[in-house]
Amino acid sequence: MEGAEAEERRLAASLTARYSDWVVEALDELPGSFILTDPAMPGHPIVYASRGLASLTGYPPREVLGRNARLFQGADTDRAAVAGVREAVRGQRPHQVSILNYRRDGEAHWVLLHLAPVFHASDGRVLHFLAVQVPIAPPASRRRTPPCRAARPPVVFAACREEARVEEECPCASHAGEVFVDVDKRGQDAEEPRVASEHEKEKALSTANSIFSALNRYSKLTGLVVCGKRCDSVGIPALSSSLNLSLGYSREEILGCNCRFLNGPGTSVEVLEQINQHICSEQACTVHLLNYRKGGSSFRDLLHISPIRNASGKVAFHVWVHLDEGAKYDFNGLTPEVWQLGAVGAVRVAVRSLSASGSLLRPSQ
Repeated sequence: MEGAEAEERRLAASLTARYSDWVVEALDELPGSFILTDPAMPGHPIVYASRGLASLTGYPPREVLGRNARLFQGADTDRAAVAGVREAVRGQRPHQVSILNYRRDGEAHWVLLHLAPVFHASDGRVLHFLAVQVPIAPPASRRRTPPCRAARPPVVFAACREEARVEEECPCASHAGEVFVDVDKRGQDAEEPRVASEHEKEKALSTANSIFSALNRYSKLTGLVVCGKRCDSVGIPALSSSLNLSLGYSREEILGCNCRFLNGPGTSVEVLEQINQHICSEQACTVHLLNYRKGGSSFRDLLHISPIRNASGKVAFHVWVHLDEGAKYDFNGLTPEVWQLGAVGAVRVAVRSLSASGSLLRPSQ
């Protein structure tokens, strides 16, 4: 009994230590069938299960906590779909797939699985994975009864692949790849895949957004802010401009540096967090920040940050436009904010031109 209680506390701490003691109650109020898993814990267990999961799968939340999410798989679960989910987990990226899962009573049912990592907004670490399940309605022309299986006993670790077993026995190994690991070599003759409708896809995305909103809100109570995209600016390529004119840095000194190299004593942590949140949401922002020149003197920085998208619409870079609020500039009658927007436009045109020519970020440029 003591061991079971200790395990419950360990699973609960995965949430409460990161989001606050009230996050479970907030998640319980949200509609939909979803789970949260912790990739840092051995076995990559489920640490939260929604109330809606029971109505969809027949599994009460208490029965799935601590177990791996592969418990929903069965004889006709498509191995290719499982492999796609596993690769998304290892790549720490969102993923949507139609998959044949099984209820607690052994009945098979098609669901749209929406998988999304939950990132630490400051350092980009994956804290949890969110998995939303939306039932896929059968086509009007095909309503045959899906195959059933015999109900399986609640086994935490059973008949899994060798790669998962080896990771389980090595406590120093990463456990991220253990979510939705195919339980054995079954699933060769799976039922014809069912295609999710646009309404079902939108429902999955809407549910995930509501969950991220709750996690973000309650994570702020612990000082740890989370988001659904890798939000740290560490991995953002740096396109330098003439910072050597006003800040004393040459182009060669700042290429490859994180933009935080200008920060120092008195730089607002709250403003830096605001910047991270806007980068996370792929939105532009303008902030006032205390930054430092190469020589150590401080200045009030009017900073505008804007995403630069590539031809497919994805964010490729972020442009940071700095203005020393204590210096005098000739903006030709424009406000500093409008001038910054013009600078962003010029950079956007330059980036597209360099992309077309294939010379973007070459050392010789």
